[in-house]
Amino acid sequence: MPGDSVLLGAVPPGLLDGLPAEDQLAIRQIIGEPVLLKDYGDEGRAELEFIDNNGSMHSIYVSPDVIKIA
Repeated sequence: MPGDSVLLGAVPPGLLDGLPAEDQLAIRQIIGEPVLLKDYGDEGRAELEFIDNNGSMHSIYVSPDVIKIA
């Protein structure tokens, strides 16, 4: 449900393609860590929101099958 904490189980194929190195690192560091499930997009993808170790906010969209309830 939106507002819940979830775990990103794996980096989906293609998610990191073309992203700056610091964004790729931030996403890799949240694997298995609790993040906020902000909402579900129109295409059914889950919007996850998290703050990296540098205090920067990130939002990523992933298929719901790669997230688990925290």
